[in-house]
Amino acid sequence: MILSALIWISLAVGLTFNALGVIGILRFPDVYTRLHADTKATTFGSIFTSLAVVLYAAGEFFKDPEGQYETLALHTVLAVVVLAFTNATSAHAIARAAHKRGHKPAQAVCDRLEETAK
Repeated sequence: MILSALIWISLAVGLTFNALGVIGILRFPDVYTRLHADTKATTFGSIFTSLAVVLYAAGEFFKDPEGQYETLALHTVLAVVVLAFTNATSAHAIARAAHKRGHKPAQAVCDRLEETAK
């Protein structure tokens, strides 16, 4: 009962983060703020959704230890770790590529990347 509630709460939090990421993509003015919103939101959304999967797998594993739920939990944790690293790395690469293509931040007072690139 409590485990089921924790699973639903984790799914709701993950869905909320992903929805906020979509809203951020639609509302923010430039590629950098959109990228920031999307990266943070999808990372946390995926973490909480994966937490729900791990909680489900743990609950099922304790009911029936002969199943494949431990493998499901381990694969999910591995996927979250890989996602956390690749999401941040890809966001950095996309931001650098956008800057090199000449996309300037909206309402920026200074551009530290341009200053250090010279």
